[in-house]
Amino acid sequence: MTVTSENAPATTDAADFWFDPLCPFAWITSRWILEVEKVRDIQVDWHVMSLYFLNKDREDLPEDYKKGIDRGLPLGRVLMATEQRAGARALLPLYTAFGSRLHQNRPEGAERPAIDRAFVEESLAEAGLPGDLADAMDDASYDEALEKSHRGAIDLVGNEVGTPTIAFNGTAFFGPVISSIPRGEDAGRLWDGTIAVADFPYFYEIKRTRTHKLDFS
Repeated sequence: MTVTSENAPATTDAADFWFDPLCPFAWITSRWILEVEKVRDIQVDWHVMSLYFLNKDREDLPEDYKKGIDRGLPLGRVLMATEQRAGARALLPLYTAFGSRLHQNRPEGAERPAIDRAFVEESLAEAGLPGDLADAMDDASYDEALEKSHRGAIDLVGNEVGTPTIAFNGTAFFGPVISSIPRGEDAGRLWDGTIAVADFPYFYEIKRTRTHKLDFS
């Protein structure tokens, strides 16, 4: 929504987007909302969410899944170190560098790359950030800030949801969960519909079985 007056310039509404870099659905949704920025008067502010903290106390998860989400904790620490040293605006470039390696540029069927120091340093270099931020990978002192950032989303939408979470104009929601990235006005129409249903206080869920493969193009 754009607010104007006779003597004031248009203002742009802010949308807050929480992500975990490991989640392929969050990646697709993040690329969608970047498309939305091109066709709607919104500006996205980025925040870190953590599948590790979301699930660390759950005992009903398969062991392989637990090991998978544990891989994201070092990345979350690096993201928090980046926010503290370089500011919140540095999160998107680093998330993009992580995500392009984890999702966008990975051949179909290929295993995810190892999340090691080389992976992080290459991503930091691509984002124009200091390589020594990779030291945060093993630094548990960033966990409190990471969990606080994660809690910022959970406090808005509850524990039964996850990443991505979006807050906009006083409402917040998990998703949308999409398997392909809408472009142009298609992205705008999906945004319009999403915020329309999310704005209704008694609306909770629309869901159907996923039948399409993930498409990162």
